[in-house]
Amino acid sequence: MKSKTIISLAFMMLLAFCLVPELQAQCPMCKIAADSNLRDGGTAGHGLNTGILYMFAMPYLLVFTLGYIWYRNRKEYDKSE
Repeated sequence: MKSKTIISLAFMMLLAFCLVPELQAQCPMCKIAADSNLRDGGTAGHGLNTGILYMFAMPYLLVFTLGYIWYRNRKEYDKSE
């Protein structure tokens, strides 16, 4: 029962991340700097937004991965007893 709940929760989170069109993860000051760069013909604004989203997602991926490893090892430990 618990594994179905965890799998459905993970699926819903993955679906939510995939269906979000384009996130604007910039603070107002960064947004103004990126917009002015794009208006002047630069491409730094696209990379800035992608980098911010990448840094935002990494802690969640690390926690999820560590939680999954812990859950898998705990499950195997319970079977051995």
